[in-house]
Amino acid sequence: MKTSRRSPDTSGARLPATSSRTVSASYAAKNFGALVDAVREAGATYVVERSGQPVVHLVPAPVRRATLADLADLYREAGRLAEDYLREVERGAVRLNRPSIPKDPWVS
Repeated sequence: MKTSRRSPDTSGARLPATSSRTVSASYAAKNFGALVDAVREAGATYVVERSGQPVVHLVPAPVRRATLADLADLYREAGRLAEDYLREVERGAVRLNRPSIPKDPWVS
């Protein structure tokens, strides 16, 4: 079970307890770390207001997960590379993968 990691709050302020939260810009500035923690850990959302007008909406970032099946589909959709490109890649690999020490160290 994941434990809640809260940064120390020196202002004495508490986050609003409702699920739909509106906070002032000054509150958000003073408690930004706690807001980010609440969004990350509890999926909370916040509307930040300045002068009574909404200016920012803090929401959890979307998480994109891929499976091995997604990777297989990607390879299938990509198609086959051009033969001349594959030949050049192999030539470069052969050239760059030569041993740096000669086989006979006495030959200069």
